[in-house]
Amino acid sequence: MKVIFIKDVKGKGSEGEVKEVSEGYARNYLFPKNMAVPANKSSLKQLDTKKKKQMEHEEEERREAEALKNKIENITIELKAKSGEGGRLFGSITSKQIAQAFQKQNISVDKRKIELPEPIRTLGFTDVPLKLHPQVMAKVKVHVTEE
Repeated sequence: MKVIFIKDVKGKGSEGEVKEVSEGYARNYLFPKNMAVPANKSSLKQLDTKKKKQMEHEEEERREAEALKNKIENITIELKAKSGEGGRLFGSITSKQIAQAFQKQNISVDKRKIELPEPIRTLGFTDVPLKLHPQVMAKVKVHVTEE
């Protein structure tokens, strides 16, 4: 019996997938627990419509990320920190501080999207990569000056 999975079922299928399963498994387990529906014309059409909407939504997210990338790459983040001899900082600049600097400029960037391999520990300019979307990467210049 062909079914369309509504939820992920470990070892059997993922959401939106059409698979062949035994009739007893479908009737006694998948259907009562609302994990799957029978694959008929109307349910396949609904699945197709749902996939199209999801693709449009993902494309819209990617376009928004591209626009944010263009906006971010023209900005230099200015941060001040106390430093000692040789331009070494007392402490470090973290992704949280960079995200707060973006907030001050009215740009919403989640600190988890800032891919800082290790905190910044020196004065000067540093290029920091941002993963705004799985397909969109941006670089922002962070300028650390002495306080």
